Amino acid sequence: MESVNVGIWSILPPVIAIALALITKEVIFSLLFGIIAGTVIYSAALGLGVIGVFTTTIDLMIHKVADSGNVAMIIFLALLGALVALVTRAGGSRAYGIWASRKIKSQRSAGLVTILLGVLIFIDDYFNCLTVGTVMRPITDRQKMSREKLAYFIDATAAPICVIAPISSWAASVISYYPTETGVSGMEAFIGSIPMNLYALLTIFMVVFLAVRKNGDFGPMDAVQRRALNSEIAETQPASTDDELTKLNVSEKGTVFDLLVPVIFLVIFSVSAMLWYGGYWQLEDDGSRKTLFQAFGDTSAGFALALGGFGALFVAFFLFVPRRLFSFSEFFACVIQGAKSMFGAIMILTLAWTISGVCRDLLETGKYVADIVQASSLPVALIPAIMFIVAAALSFATGTSWGTFGILIPITISICDIVAPYLSITALSAVLAGSVFGDHCSPISDTTILSSTGARCNHIDHVSTQIPYAVTVACVCFIGYLTAGFTATLGFAVSVAITLTSSLFMLSALLFILPRILRTNKA
Repeated sequence: MESVNVGIWSILPPVIAIALALITKEVIFSLLFGIIAGTVIYSAALGLGVIGVFTTTIDLMIHKVADSGNVAMIIFLALLGALVALVTRAGGSRAYGIWASRKIKSQRSAGLVTILLGVLIFIDDYFNCLTVGTVMRPITDRQKMSREKLAYFIDATAAPICVIAPISSWAASVISYYPTETGVSGMEAFIGSIPMNLYALLTIFMVVFLAVRKNGDFGPMDAVQRRALNSEIAETQPASTDDELTKLNVSEKGTVFDLLVPVIFLVIFSVSAMLWYGGYWQLEDDGSRKTLFQAFGDTSAGFALALGGFGALFVAFFLFVPRRLFSFSEFFACVIQGAKSMFGAIMILTLAWTISGVCRDLLETGKYVADIVQASSLPVALIPAIMFIVAAALSFATGTSWGTFGILIPITISICDIVAPYLSITALSAVLAGSVFGDHCSPISDTTILSSTGARCNHIDHVSTQIPYAVTVACVCFIGYLTAGFTATLGFAVSVAITLTSSLFMLSALLFILPRILRTNKA
């Protein structure tokens, strides 16, 4: 399908989808309405008529679902759902919850362990979201941490960690978009951007602060936390998911190893598959081997995760069936139940991919925003702050950080190379930071969807409770990038020191002040 330039109309579909999602709290309806709005605009521009609206919608949806990477992610979600159901049915989650309740005796320690696990799984954000949620959900439930706060901890240690990890699928994406004619390698630029990636660094600081500080929540998150303390966690769970899992007859013979062994093998198989698909064990034409980073950069994450999930199911079969935790037929019945539990997440992801295609492939939303930026005449010192806002807006509207990287990184570096070369790394950091911020706040972001899926909380509840936290960090980041722009002439190291110090001070002050003025119940 050919794309068409419709100007300002190109931003209407994501705006409609996001607004409806926040108003109605029905994400599937909102995404469908946004998709139809986009295909109506597209069909009107090309004169395709009423039939064209529906054929374009179905053709695009099939195209997105048929994408090999997306198919692999759907398969991985189904396999992971099956694995979770098997571990639950075998009694592994129950045994782990009992063990963890003896070791982790406070909400603070549960939060810190969640964050630590999120930091350790830095290779891929999809893998991070689903694995951390699966492992930590029984523990945080016992400590009366709301599912929404767990989803926030998962989301805040997924993309923000991956975007500052040199060996990750995100680093490979950034490097692939970095212009080669600048004289600086993409790897050097990425590593240089880490200390100035304010949103990632400040978000990590904030989640640790919230995990450690008692009564540090504010806004909607404070309300759901208070509800969780009154044992109302189950009310926030999506019924479509839990209906399948609550049908399972949990075994009382399960042990902690019945949870840990499948998860450990899931990690081992997934990482090994990433290296395999990246060609790590294959010799190059000159007899050399790829480096670890090159292999992660060249891998197919979706294929690797699907292979890892299949391998973990294979291990689970030989771990559970010979020990008679359940029979051969019960094993595969449980696999089907677990896969069905992921249908809601798969449906939302499919629609999110489709509306992203409407914006990117049909209406050129990203190009429209990028052209506005490129045509504007900005004061040099304001470039980092402006690019942070533009990246956030584009990522929020399209629901994709990587798509924003691909659009804005070449433009930003080209602008800086002409008018202010000393701002290139700072501006790159601002684009990365803004992209992750917009992705965090967007209801149509796949990472946000997977975070709520991993925590098994209502998706819109996750978005609405997370936004105030994300916006708090983003406001500090905006001021930080203004500071970085005006101190850039002092040298990068000096600018980093001034910017980071002042930003951490501002965020710390806000985290002490906001709970006092934005508590839902001060009693």
